[in-house]
Amino acid sequence: MYPRRAAGIVLALVTGAALLAGPAPARAAPADFPAGDEGYHTYAEVTAELEKAVANHPDLAALSSVGKSYEGRELTAVKISDHVSADEGEPEVLFTCNQHAREHLTTEMCLHIVQRLTSGYATDPNIRSLVDGHVIWVIPNVNPDGSEFDISGGGYQYWRKNRRPVEGSRSVGTDLNRNWGYKWGCCDGSSTSPSSETYRGPSAFSEPETRAVSRFVDSRAPRIKAHIDFHTYAELVLWPFGHTKDDTTEGMTAEENARLRDVGQRMAATNGYTAQQSSDLYLTDGDINDWMWGSHKILTYTFEMYPTGPFPGFYPPDEDIARETTRNDAAVDILIGEAR
Repeated sequence: MYPRRAAGIVLALVTGAALLAGPAPARAAPADFPAGDEGYHTYAEVTAELEKAVANHPDLAALSSVGKSYEGRELTAVKISDHVSADEGEPEVLFTCNQHAREHLTTEMCLHIVQRLTSGYATDPNIRSLVDGHVIWVIPNVNPDGSEFDISGGGYQYWRKNRRPVEGSRSVGTDLNRNWGYKWGCCDGSSTSPSSETYRGPSAFSEPETRAVSRFVDSRAPRIKAHIDFHTYAELVLWPFGHTKDDTTEGMTAEENARLRDVGQRMAATNGYTAQQSSDLYLTDGDINDWMWGSHKILTYTFEMYPTGPFPGFYPPDEDIARETTRNDAAVDILIGEAR
C-alpha cells in the first residue's frame, strides 16, 4: 500500500464489457518469476489454480469477472458459498489483492483463502460454518497488467502502478490505491505528478481496474459487510480513515470507530501485526478502505503483510509463502464472522 515501506457461473451484473472502449492494447509476452521464486503464481497460473478449485468444488465455488484491466486481462472473482448457484441474501465478504503490482505475496494470500475455504469445507467445522453463513468473494489480482510487467525481463521491476499511459505525459501508470472516489485528492495524501508512485490519476475512478471493482461493490451493496485489501509490507492491520488524523469526523462516529478498532485489534492479536488507524502512519486519500467505508459503511481493513523491513521488502522468497499466508487464517475467520 505504501511506497516507502520496508484482495463456474458468470454473473451478468459483473461483466466488464462496458468498461473498456475499443480494442485492448498489446500486452507484454507472458513471463515467469525470477529463478528461485517460481513458487509464486503468474496471472495464468493463478487462473489455472482457481479453475481447478472450481472444478474440484463445483457446489462451493464459481468464477466470474468483475471487468477487464487496461490491457484486457480479466479481473477474476471467485464466489464461495454453500449454495453457490443461488442468491440467498446472506451477508457477504470481499477480499482483494495485488492493487500494487510488486506486492505478489498478496495474490498468494487471496489464492490461499480460496483453496483453504474450498478444500477445508468437508473436514473443518469452523470453515463449514463460515461458508454456510456467508457469501465470500475473492479477487486475487486487481492489477494484473502491473503484476505481469513487474516480473518481465527476467527480474523484478519494482513496479507499483497499473499500465495505462498518462495522457499528455511520458509516464505510465496510476496508483490504483489513490484512485478511489471517496475524498479523492482531498488531503495531500496522493500526488498530482504522473511520475510519482502515488499519482492519483486525472480523476477519481479514471482507471478501468478501480471502476470495475467499485461497480462490482456497488452492485452487491449493502450485502457486502466486510472487506480486507491485502498489501505488503510492514505487518500492519489498518482501518479507516486515511485522509484525516481525526478518529471521529464526517462519516465516522465514535461508536463506528470503536468497532473498527476492536475488530482490527482482535485480528492483529492472531497474526502478530500492529493495529492502528491508517492515518496514524501517514495520510492517504483516494484509497480503497476510505471508499469502502465512506461510500458503503463496509467494515474494511488493509493488511500489510510480511516482512516488517528493511526497505525494500516487496520480494520475500517463495519459501515464505506458506508460512505468511497461513499466518492470517484466524484473522480472515474473524473478519468473515464479523460480516452480519
